[in-house]
Amino acid sequence: MKRYKSIGALFIVAISLTFCAMKQEFQTEFPQEMKSVFFQNGVYGTKNNQTHFYIEFKKPLASTIKLEKIYFLNQESPVEEITKNNFVSHFHQIKKEDLILDSNPAREYGNKAPVIQKFKFDLKPNEAVLQYRQENKTFFYKITNAVEKPLR
Repeated sequence: MKRYKSIGALFIVAISLTFCAMKQEFQTEFPQEMKSVFFQNGVYGTKNNQTHFYIEFKKPLASTIKLEKIYFLNQESPVEEITKNNFVSHFHQIKKEDLILDSNPAREYGNKAPVIQKFKFDLKPNEAVLQYRQENKTFFYKITNAVEKPLR
């Protein structure tokens, strides 16, 4: 009986250590030097309010690195190449639906319950996470110093 208990305990410890290894680790350095990282809030076209997140590199991005996504403002967005040195990602501001509030509960019938989603990363307002691929491996780099610049 002791043998089964020790095997069970060993199994539980092995499983718990496996799940600890699955946690995503941030890279401490990006493989190429960034010139600036900033975001701008503004109106894009006439319909949507957007936040544009820019990354500028000192030298053209190496061909072995592929920028995939940016996680910012509790959203994720693909990265688009403007030039070999400049990249942008667009985030739409989420519109909240109007709620009907009334002392008569029957008039509040059409209200929808809010959808609460757990975001992949816990970030401050000036932080973002850059997801990139290098040599067929996915890495995450945390950007901590993104500044807001006024729209030109």
